[in-house]
Amino acid sequence: MADVAKLAGVSSQTVSRVANGQSGVVESTREQVLAAMRELGYRPNSAARSLRYGRFNTLGVILFGLSSTGNSRTVEAIATQAAAAGYAITLIPVGVPTQDNVLGAFTRMGELAVDGVIVIIEVHLLDAATVALPPGVHAVVVDSDAGERYQVVDTDQADGTRQAVRHLLELGHPTVWHIAGPAESYSAERRAQAWRAVLEETGRPVPPIGRGDWSAESGYRAGLSLPDECTAVFVANDQMALGVLRALHERGRRVPEEVSVVGFDDIADASSYLPPLTTVHQDFAEVGRRCVHALLEQIGSGVAAPGTDLVPTHLVVRGSTAAHRSVS
Repeated sequence: MADVAKLAGVSSQTVSRVANGQSGVVESTREQVLAAMRELGYRPNSAARSLRYGRFNTLGVILFGLSSTGNSRTVEAIATQAAAAGYAITLIPVGVPTQDNVLGAFTRMGELAVDGVIVIIEVHLLDAATVALPPGVHAVVVDSDAGERYQVVDTDQADGTRQAVRHLLELGHPTVWHIAGPAESYSAERRAQAWRAVLEETGRPVPPIGRGDWSAESGYRAGLSLPDECTAVFVANDQMALGVLRALHERGRRVPEEVSVVGFDDIADASSYLPPLTTVHQDFAEVGRRCVHALLEQIGSGVAAPGTDLVPTHLVVRGSTAAHRSVS
């Protein structure tokens, strides 16, 4: 820093203000200091600055599985939004979501020096009274029903499902079959509950529920088990819906002429399915943005307000759904 000050012809205090992005420096002087930094290859010591100001400009992300489309796209959005706010992210994947593993992840986050944590989960973990985040940690939770205890950001799973099921019923289908995600998944359960509720509200039969693990292969297996009387099926995600389309094709059942199929997520490839997939659009980028915004507000104010912030979903109608055709 002394070398930069000497080359730029300013005081070390001025170099410090420029290095830390502080105001009170004339723009021409700031440019002069920055030019000296570039010439000398000087970079501010972020570790020393963090110790001095008590901020690390880093957000932690703890998640259980990066393989799902939703998780990967949410993390991408978090990283982009954090970078725009001048923050880096540190990612800690947790293989098995247990209390010990969660606490271990938070301990590691503390060692890595982060200002706050975003927790992305797909299972009912934080919903249980026996499982809790460490006190005093700035945290925002994604994909959870723990809004009474933590600040939660999620997409409106239930409303998206209602749109999908009502769309199929409005096309004249007598009922809607459902292939759900894993039983331990909060998102899968919320979608299954909404599916059942719409059928019960409209007085339609509630078929037995099928189940997969979010993968196309599991959707394929579930699709092979759909009965011949099924004319409409709501699938809990687009990847499983792809497997369902394959299964129906192999069974000689035409989509949408004989069976209408609706997915959930609106992944980038959904419009390229054969036929193009009608699906519920989730705005994963907006979830990431809201997570970062909420966490930075916590860090700035030191206060977290429990509650759930729901990002709206909407149905995208494509070629995989059509009006029901009665068999004469």
